[in-house]
This record gives sequence, structure tokens and C-alpha cells, in this order.
Amino acid sequence: MTKMKRLPVGVQAFETFASRNCVYVDKTEHILRMTDEGMFYFLSRPRRFGKSLLVSVLKCLFQAKRELFDGLRIAEPGRWEWEEHPVIIIDFNGITYDTPENFRLSLTERLTRMAQEHGITLENSLPKGKFGELISGLRRKTGMPVVILVDEYDKPIIDHLGKGKAAMETARANRDILKSFFGVLKDTDISPMLRFVFITGVSKFSRVSIFSELNNLRDITMNPDYADMLGYTEEEVGTCFAPYIDGFSRKTHMPGTEVRKKLEHHYDGYRFSRKNIKVYNPFSVLSSLIETDFGNYWFETGTPTFLVNLLRERDWHLPEIENTEVTESVFSTYDIDDLRPEALLFQTGYLTIKNVRGRIHSLGYPNHEVRTAFLEILLTSLAEGATGTGISRFVLLSKYLMEEDFKAFFETVTAIFAAVPYSLNSGRDEAYFHTMFYLMVSASGTDAENEVLSCRGRIDLVMEFPDSVHITEFKCNRSAKAAISQIRKKGYAEKYKQGGKKIFLLGINFSTEKRIPMEWKVETEGGEAVMTGQNEV
Repeated sequence: MTKMKRLPVGVQAFETFASRNCVYVDKTEHILRMTDEGMFYFLSRPRRFGKSLLVSVLKCLFQAKRELFDGLRIAEPGRWEWEEHPVIIIDFNGITYDTPENFRLSLTERLTRMAQEHGITLENSLPKGKFGELISGLRRKTGMPVVILVDEYDKPIIDHLGKGKAAMETARANRDILKSFFGVLKDTDISPMLRFVFITGVSKFSRVSIFSELNNLRDITMNPDYADMLGYTEEEVGTCFAPYIDGFSRKTHMPGTEVRKKLEHHYDGYRFSRKNIKVYNPFSVLSSLIETDFGNYWFETGTPTFLVNLLRERDWHLPEIENTEVTESVFSTYDIDDLRPEALLFQTGYLTIKNVRGRIHSLGYPNHEVRTAFLEILLTSLAEGATGTGISRFVLLSKYLMEEDFKAFFETVTAIFAAVPYSLNSGRDEAYFHTMFYLMVSASGTDAENEVLSCRGRIDLVMEFPDSVHITEFKCNRSAKAAISQIRKKGYAEKYKQGGKKIFLLGINFSTEKRIPMEWKVETEGGEAVMTGQNEV
């Protein structure tokens, strides 16, 4: 019996795939296209999406380590010229950038160390000069054009964002250092010495701010031909990981088709171009198959504190995040002096392209993992300082709705609102209660849609399950009866009658004085009273 290959969670060195017999999803066709079509490339992708592994694969290719590519498409006869090139790898994960002075020093030391490894002496004192000397020295010594591979180029900038004015000044200074540094690659005496340049990171800074001098740098971040160069397609998950899905199925007693369906629901959905090509988050897929569970693996590796702070600073209506519509210009105007939340959310992987109509791109959460985990972060941020265990009970809300246990549902909703400090929610209006309610039910896993357009108005909230739909209307300092009356008067249920699902109407009245839901009514679409409740506070 053939031993199964290892799943490479966290493995970023391509050499390790061969030495440890790891599964590698063959992306070398994309690499062939890149190297055939051009020389200077930039690619932005979210963290933990395989950027560092791609850099390692490129390094091994240009170092002519042919034995590592046995069985891959690029190793087929005549597809790659196995000539060894000198390769300069600059991984900004390993460079100090807490201050501009330390950044220059660390970058200088890194270049000096690389030069020493090749027996080259660098005389210039500045990083830009040393970079140019290293390139020309390698070209002379080897007689071959040089390959430049840059990983996480933006860390010296983005790691300082959202940390105050002093940190922002450091980010600006580091940006200027990078701008000068990368300008070397366009110098007329350096450019002819290069074979290939590949720069990658999470964010896509505007050309003016970082790459103004590299006008020959081709940005393939949203190019359809490279939309699935990182991440796994549906076909790749089904073929490359079939044995592991079978093992998942046996261990959990869940049918293989159900495992596939849950993997798709939790981790698929990333779309990076106009062309409708979607990919799975590779880190989460690998983690899920190893753990035989459906956790929030990618999200747990980093907390988007800066994004949350930016959204609050800009006073974004949080339920509208997953209904964001932008023009394509948003994706190319990112700069630290003009931060666009839409661009940040897209580039960091919290939003993705859902639909494209002309120049309009509709954005939304890519999958269940990102949606529920990010909404939980937003909820806890909005309810900062909540006391006791009240806020954590949100995880039960989806369960209560599916079980039609409305008594437990409203008791829990009340407990969550009551846990929020008075100083945070005093004087809040209907929009605040609406937002909190939306965040808590959505973070619990409920498929909740905000401000749903109907032919006669906008429904405040629709919560949908496989067997039921909950049409919800909010009021402040009025009555739950008035909310139910509005749902019926405007015929909000009409668009859901053909779905074959049980339809519930929920009217909820909040008190701005007591800061909790004071009264609620639940009825069926047919007029049957399910429950009426109120808080006697």
C-alpha cells in the first residue's frame, strides 16, 4: 500500500516538499506563462495564501534544481531551460523595520551578508547602492542574468498602520526607503543584468507611492490568467486531496459529499479577477483536513485590529460591508495617506469579488469562516467592555432560531444588549440596535441579509435557514405590533412565498432609555401568533 503524502501546513520551502514527501498542487503552468510573457511582475494576495511558497518554487526553478520538479508539468521535456541563475531573495519577514534607521541598517546587513556568501565585496554604504552592487557583482561572477525575488515587500509599512501618529510617520519613512530601494531595478546599467523580477505582498500600494520608477512592473494581482495561481480550485481540491477527504469522512462518519460541501462553504469563494474563477484558502483547507474539523484556521492566525479601528473611525455602517460596491479604480489607488477601507478589506482577504457589472465590482465575504469570525470581531469591538458572559452567548442564536426556540432566542439577545456598558450604548438610535442585532445573529452563523429590497420598501433584516425564513422589522420606542403591521402592510413576505420555506415575521421594539429590546412579537406569514414577549425592566 502506497504511503499517503504529508499535508504541508505551514511549509514554505519548496525543497521540503520533496524531502518530507508533501502534497504539492501543481501551479507550474502559471509560472511558465509568467516567464514566457515578461520579466517584471507584482502580485498581491492575502496572508497565508502561498506567496512565500511561490517565491521558493521560483528560486528552485532558477537555481535549476530539476530533481525537485519530477512529475510536474514544468518538468515535461522542452518546457523549461534548466540553466542556473544567481538568485537574490529579499524576505522582509526577516528584516527589522521598527524604525527607519533600523530598517536601513537591517537591509544593509542583509545585502552585505548575501554578498559575502558569494564572495563579493560591497563598497556603497546605502541600501540602494549595495543592492545595485550586489546585482552587478553576481552578473560578473556567474556570467548569467540575475533573478530578484521579493517576499512580503510591504511589511515595513503595513505593520505600522493603525498604531498612532508616530507609527504612521515610521510607515511613511519606510515607504520612502522602499521607493528608493526598488528604483535600482530600473537603472539603465542594472536592468540589462536581470533575468526575472517577482515582488509579492499583501497590499497593493499605488505605483506613485512605491513603484513609481518601475513603470515596467506588470501587476498580475487581478489578471484572469493568474486568478488561480495561488489557492486551490474546486477541481484541485477534489483530485489532489481525495484520499484525505475520504479519511475525513471515515473518521467523522460524514459522507464524502458532505465533507466536500462543508469545505466549500467554509473555505472557498475567493475571487481575484473579473473572470469568475474562485479558489479555496489553502491554509484553511490543509488545516481542516489534518484536524478533521471545520475551524476558523486562517482567521485565527491574525486579528484585523487595524481594519476594525479604521471602520469605526470612518463610521461605516457595518451591516453594509458585505454589500459594498466599488469601481475598479479602488483596487489601484491604495496609499497610506489615503486609506480606502474597501481596498484594504479586499487585499487582506476579508472581502472578495462577488459579481462584476461593467466597471462596478460587488464585494462580499468570501466564505463562512471569514464572515462569522470577522463579524464576531466587529461585534466584540462594538460591545467593547461588555461584562460577564453575556456577549459570548451570541453563538447560540443560530441554533435557537433553527429550533424555533424564540423564548431562548430573545432571552439571549436581551442578555447581550444588557452586557454592553451604559457609556457605549446610551443615546443610540435604531441604527445602533439594528447593527448590534445583525452582528450577533450573523456571527452565530445565521445567513442574515440587511436592508433587503422589496417591491414596496426595504426589509430591515432577513434571516434565512434551509427550512425557514425570518423577516424582521425593528422599531425604537414604539411597539412590536407596529413592526409586524409594517411587514404585512408592505407585503415583505411576498418574495419568499414561492420558496417552500416556513415564513416567520419578527417585530422587535427597542427602548433607547433601557437600551434593550423591550417587546417582540413572532407570527407566521399566515397570521398565527407564535409568541409575544417583553422585558419588565
